[in-house]
Amino acid sequence: MTANQLPAPYACMPSESRGRLFAEPESATRSCFQRDRDRIIHSAAFRRLEYKTQVFVNHEGDNYRTRLTHSLEVSQIARSIARSLSLNEDLAEALALAHDLGHSPFGHAGEEALSDALEQFGGFDHNAQSLAVITRLEQRYPEFDGLNLTWETLEGVVKHNGPLSDPVSEDVADYVARHDLEIGSYAGAEAQVAALSDDIAYNNHDLDDGLRAGLFAIEDLAGLPMVGEIFSDTGTEYPKIARSRLIHEAVRRLIGVMVEDCLGESRARLARAAPENAAQLRALGAPVISFSKEMSQIDGALKEFLFRNMYRHYKVTEMTANARRVVTELFTILFTRPAELPEEWRALAGAPESVETARAVGDYVAGMTDRFAMLEHARLTGSQAPLP
Repeated sequence: MTANQLPAPYACMPSESRGRLFAEPESATRSCFQRDRDRIIHSAAFRRLEYKTQVFVNHEGDNYRTRLTHSLEVSQIARSIARSLSLNEDLAEALALAHDLGHSPFGHAGEEALSDALEQFGGFDHNAQSLAVITRLEQRYPEFDGLNLTWETLEGVVKHNGPLSDPVSEDVADYVARHDLEIGSYAGAEAQVAALSDDIAYNNHDLDDGLRAGLFAIEDLAGLPMVGEIFSDTGTEYPKIARSRLIHEAVRRLIGVMVEDCLGESRARLARAAPENAAQLRALGAPVISFSKEMSQIDGALKEFLFRNMYRHYKVTEMTANARRVVTELFTILFTRPAELPEEWRALAGAPESVETARAVGDYVAGMTDRFAMLEHARLTGSQAPLP
């Protein structure tokens, strides 16, 4: 919201926050949601996102997105949408910055490898791991584990993709037993904004990175609804423009069109539902922040194109296969030889191949950066993983 803009009645307001699990004095200079955002930014998990894969492993090039730059782009889009809808920008920003804190090294390849390794111990999900990071694994404060964020931020992290149903992860179940996040309902509007902003950001920057990496060409986009038209119109308007500028301008326009569609559809849904407060909005049983049906189809077509032409490109699949091997071997070695863990993690583990060791090793490996995972793998195996 701008200084002269009144909040929507269904916005999450700091004065109405349900508070923190551990009571703390309020800040004299920051709202509770601003304080949440700041704690997220200052966390070790947030810093490590700089060296975690989005699609390309971090060392492959300085111009490709990482989890950190992705999170920053999501936060920019989320703030813009929240401002236009008179929602709480600070909460939307905090949620955007926190949504990937639980990601393992090597992106979805690492997540899938960890999920397989932990299958008999409940699996692994980066959304649940994000909650573990901010409630248990960050250990900065003398009086509590985690960041002690507000209820609204925690519920938004857990439910930004929608309500949860049983079975839920052990971390989610353990936490909600102490601090009920009402996981069966939709989160507030700000969390829904962060989720859709994530969708807008990663589709467009993966399109950008894929083009710049040469995994596909601008000409290959011609058949994509709206996307091909935007690239064609940009090229017609600027026939002598450099390829890199054309890509940037077309992607910029595509983001703008998606944001405008989200605003139009969301305003219409909010007008029809007419929630009088944030609690009524959560109880609606359907999201209010959304693309139109037409844009959802366009978004789906772009996702399918990226899946075929980027995520399944041989250069990417070669990297992901090797990344899976690194994560799998790291887990197996540490699970069977917990004495190899650093001292603070060894104290959390139990006997080799025990439940306690599986959980400690899972948390330890999930927190690694791409670079550190490769170094640890080389140390423990005596070999260098051939990540391209």
